[in-house]
Amino acid sequence: MYTFIIAIIALILGFFLYGTFVERTFGIEAARETPAYRLKDGVDYIPMPTWRVYLIQFLNIAGTGPIFGAIMGILFGPAAYLWIVFGCIFMGAVHDYLCGMISLRQDGASLPEMVGNELGGTARLGMRVLSLVLLVLVGTVFVTTAAGLLAAMTSGAWSLDNATWKWIWIGLVFLYCVLATLLPIDTLIGRLYPIFGAALLIMAVGVGIGLFTQNGWMPEITNHPFTSHHPKGLPIFPFLCITIACGAISGFHATQSPLMSRCIQNERRGRLVFYGAMITEGIVAMIWAAAAIKFAAGAAVPNLSAEIIAGGQHGAPGPLREPFHALNALLNAGGSTNPAFLVNLICRTWMGRIGALLAVLGVVAAPITSGDTAYRSARLIVADFLHLNQKKIANRLLLALPLFAISAALVFVDFDVLWRYFAWTNQTLATCFLWTAAVWLHRHGRNAWIAFLPAVFMTVVVTSYILAAPEGFSLPHTPSLIAGIVLAICLAIWFLRFSRTFKKEPLSQLPPKGEESPAN
Repeated sequence: MYTFIIAIIALILGFFLYGTFVERTFGIEAARETPAYRLKDGVDYIPMPTWRVYLIQFLNIAGTGPIFGAIMGILFGPAAYLWIVFGCIFMGAVHDYLCGMISLRQDGASLPEMVGNELGGTARLGMRVLSLVLLVLVGTVFVTTAAGLLAAMTSGAWSLDNATWKWIWIGLVFLYCVLATLLPIDTLIGRLYPIFGAALLIMAVGVGIGLFTQNGWMPEITNHPFTSHHPKGLPIFPFLCITIACGAISGFHATQSPLMSRCIQNERRGRLVFYGAMITEGIVAMIWAAAAIKFAAGAAVPNLSAEIIAGGQHGAPGPLREPFHALNALLNAGGSTNPAFLVNLICRTWMGRIGALLAVLGVVAAPITSGDTAYRSARLIVADFLHLNQKKIANRLLLALPLFAISAALVFVDFDVLWRYFAWTNQTLATCFLWTAAVWLHRHGRNAWIAFLPAVFMTVVVTSYILAAPEGFSLPHTPSLIAGIVLAICLAIWFLRFSRTFKKEPLSQLPPKGEESPAN
């Protein structure tokens, strides 16, 4: 419990201390007119109150990611706590803040356009393809997730079986996503997201209270943090860094932050909206990681003493192994990995009927609200590529319908396959943007190290993972890790050697006097 409390405090301090440092490094200009006012179109560029933008950003980037990923990640042991805290403060929140603010400085540019502006046309084209693949995968994964959960809840109603209900719900969820993708951002998203975001936070608070009131045990940082406790014996690095993405760093966020850069009223609000939403997501991930292992430990070995637990290790007999094996059993109770089942179980057990209702909102509404903004982001990326104005509904339909057609075809692909490739593509996207942010900071005379060091680290992660993972090349772990380190060193040398040739930009390009944006 001490490790959990310290981790939460560290995340909060990270927002105030390192978040302020990152903000000063970027160099906000409160008098600069934001795209929400200068390019206001009533569809995507709409000034919205900061509290609303924050909640939308939080739900955009969160969904079920910080819940499911954290539950799967704690199987590795207390190393998950370290990755959430340090990954969130020094990588994920920096990634999200720089993405949102650089997009704001480039008139709300989407991710591929930002990458192309800094790294050239080839990188822009590659990022367009990679980001569109990711977004369509995200939309498909979350639509099928939500539909499957709703089908399980309604199976048997009106004499319809689970399979029939699943296809009915897939159609209804797709219909909602089409509307959310086409309508102005404040019509559905602006009104529903704050409600769902608040529900997700309330659910996390309720589960957090249960950590202090319910029976069970959670690992401390002293319980062999660098030894993998995973029941399958998976190594911590790089598998943990891929498993817990949204709670630490996620490339999907780079596709979502530009949505809110088109709605934020003042650059001063960027730290709360972008950096702050990621810190909030890290706190949610910490709560669910701790709750999952404590619930499993309470169910499997409720009377374990801390002294006995501290003596066990993975791979050897001992009580320490039991909570992790119990959690793995709960996750696979239905024959396949299903974190939603455990989320429902924890909420119902710890919070009763209210918890059950919040669980529905958390594991059903959250994936839907991540899926719809994924499609919306994909539409905007294609619009930027084609330079097609999105004010007319006909233009929006022209771009959105093919995306939904592709996604509908992917519904027939096995879910586990979709999820594995989504996870790696997600972190690869984050790595690409961190290199982009490092170049942007250097070109503008800022401290590029805040993006450069995370970019080097994540290069090792994504390279070694795809080489070693079963869905990748299935190479031995050590050679894969060496290859990742070599590639990271090569990219670091490229950056340090050729950064002197980057075209420098002036520090400030404020709008003419009289065009300042409101300070609220």
